[in-house]
Amino acid sequence: MRPPRSKNKKNKSQRSPRVENTAPEAGFRPKPKHAAKPATPSKTGNHVENRAPVVRPRKTAKRPSEKLPVILETAPDKNHALLDTGDGLKLEQYGDIKIIRPEQQAIWGRSQDDALWDSANAIFTGDTDEEGMGRWRFPGTQLGETWPMAFDGVGYLGRFTSFRHVGVFPEQAAHWRAMRETIKRSGKQLRVLNLFGYTGVASLVAADAGAHVTHVDASKKAIGWARENQSFAGLDEMPVRWICEDAMKFVQREVRRGNTYDIILLDPPAYGRGPNGEVWQLFDHLPDMLDGCRDLLSDEPEMLILTAYAIRASFFAMHEAMMDSFTGYKTQGCVESGELIIREKLRGRALSTSMFSRWLPETSNE
Repeated sequence: MRPPRSKNKKNKSQRSPRVENTAPEAGFRPKPKHAAKPATPSKTGNHVENRAPVVRPRKTAKRPSEKLPVILETAPDKNHALLDTGDGLKLEQYGDIKIIRPEQQAIWGRSQDDALWDSANAIFTGDTDEEGMGRWRFPGTQLGETWPMAFDGVGYLGRFTSFRHVGVFPEQAAHWRAMRETIKRSGKQLRVLNLFGYTGVASLVAADAGAHVTHVDASKKAIGWARENQSFAGLDEMPVRWICEDAMKFVQREVRRGNTYDIILLDPPAYGRGPNGEVWQLFDHLPDMLDGCRDLLSDEPEMLILTAYAIRASFFAMHEAMMDSFTGYKTQGCVESGELIIREKLRGRALSTSMFSRWLPETSNE
C-alpha cells in the first residue's frame, strides 16, 4: 500500500526501532538535515565552542564576475531515477530498489497511479532529524541495511539510515562530473578537499579520476561508511585521507600550515556538531568558512563548490556570500549560483533539491 495521508502521532517512548515493518506515518513536514539543539558539554569535558559571527570588513576591491541563475539538472539513469513526486512525497528508484521518502517541496499532486507507488520496496516514515529515530517499512521482502550501487562506474553502497537519507545525494551528479572532467584534463594530480564529506561518494569519484583526496567529516560513523564504500569500489590503493574532525577547525589549521588544494567541495548542514561538541550554524559560520576555503586554494585553483540544503534562504544569499569572499581575490574568477534539480523520469517535472554557489577561474568560464 502507499502511505496514508493522515497523522498517527506517538510519543518518544513509543517510537519504533530504526528499521522495522510498521504502518507508516505520512503527512509530516521534515525538519532540516541537522536540527538545532541546545549546547551541551562534550564527553571529553571540553566546553562547547560557539563561534559568534564577527562584523565583516567592508570590501571595495574588484568583485568577481557573476552568472545567475544557473540551474544544474540531474537526469534519470540506470543507477538512480526520480519516478514520481507529489503530496509531500517522492518515489525514487536506486538500482533495483524503489523507495518512498518525504519531500516537502512536492506540494503538487502525484502524476502516476497507485500501482506504481504500491510497488515500492521501502517506505520511510518518522523523524527526519539527523539524530532522530526514523523508521523504514518494507511492504514485501525485508531488505538488508545496504545494497550495491554505482555512480558512473564508481561503486558504493546504498544504505537505509534512520535519518531518511540513503548514503548519496544524486542531485550532486552535476558537480561530481564537472570535478571529474577538471581532474582528468588537468594533466597532473590535483589535490581535492571534501568538507562535510558524508559517505564519500564525491571523494571516491575524485580519487578514481586521479586526484589526491582529503575527506573530512565530524561523524565517525560516516567515516566508517566512506571507508566501506572505498573498499566496495575497489579503490583501497587510491590516495584518500579520511579525517574525523570539526571542519572549521581543520580548515583553520590547514591555513596555518600553509597547505593548499586545487578543488574544494563544501557541503555543510544547516546545523551540526563536531566530534568534541563544536557547534556549526550555517548562517553564523559560513562567511568564515568560505574565507578559510578561499585561503586554502592553490596558486592555480580549479573550483570551490558550495551546496546548501534545508535552509530558509534564497540562493542569492549563498551567491552574495561567495561574491563577498572572493572580492579582491588574487585570481580573477566567476561566481555561478542557482539550484540543483532532479528531473522526473515519467512526467518530466523538476524537483528542486538544494541551492549552490561555485567559484571558477575565468579561464573555466567560456
